[in-house]
Amino acid sequence: MDKSFLTDIKELRRRARSHIEQGAITAAYRGDRETVLRLLNEALATELVCVLRYKRHYYMASGIHAQAVAAEFLEHASEEQTHADLIAERINQLGGEPDLNPEGLLTRSHSEYVEGDDLVDMIKEDLVAERIAIDSYSEMIRYIADDDPTTRRMLEGILATEEEHAEDLRILIDALGKDERSREERR
Repeated sequence: MDKSFLTDIKELRRRARSHIEQGAITAAYRGDRETVLRLLNEALATELVCVLRYKRHYYMASGIHAQAVAAEFLEHASEEQTHADLIAERINQLGGEPDLNPEGLLTRSHSEYVEGDDLVDMIKEDLVAERIAIDSYSEMIRYIADDDPTTRRMLEGILATEEEHAEDLRILIDALGKDERSREERR
């Protein structure tokens, strides 16, 4: 089997020693680092806005189904915080600075912070935000392609969770709608 495409071990060692101040960024990194950092900071802002919105919805949930729905809000808030932490860590690995400044957070975020008037409204707003995140992450993944496999894999994992959140919320809306229709029929 011909493995001539592999770099000579001595050359790998030489390259690893050069520019060690760049940490994980080696000559093999093909991404447009500045664009990737901008996209990741936008994703970070999006995740932070989602954490805040889910937390508000958790505390403001009321009504007959509030306990179960609030538990879902809290779980999603926790997972969004995990996403934010992963993204901030990756920004750091790429030699950037995570933008955690609350000033301008909403302008950097792809999703909005909408409070919602009642439980169903809150769920719908969270579903809209998840759908925005799904589209945003899908576009970022396509843009990054094979230029930065580590960032792409991280984003793919986050995307999978966002899709799960969207499905959870769709099911909640469905269930609450059926329960509401059932109550109206009994009247």
